[in-house]
Amino acid sequence: MVFSVARLVSILSGFMTLKPGDVIVTGTPSGVGLARKPPLWMRDGDIVEVEIEKIGVLSNPVRDRAAMKAALVA
Repeated sequence: MVFSVARLVSILSGFMTLKPGDVIVTGTPSGVGLARKPPLWMRDGDIVEVEIEKIGVLSNPVRDRAAMKAALVA
């Protein structure tokens, strides 16, 4: 992680009110996929899931924006 959890909470609480139960989700900096051997990127159709024990799973499909626009035009 680029910032510690404490630093993230500090930054976020500087411009928004954090309440009990709020979830902070972080991402991966640009370029990480390129640094992998072999390189790896998310592709259309991949599923990203985050699970919190005893609460549930948040599941999001990855969609290629260009492919979606092309499908709308066709």
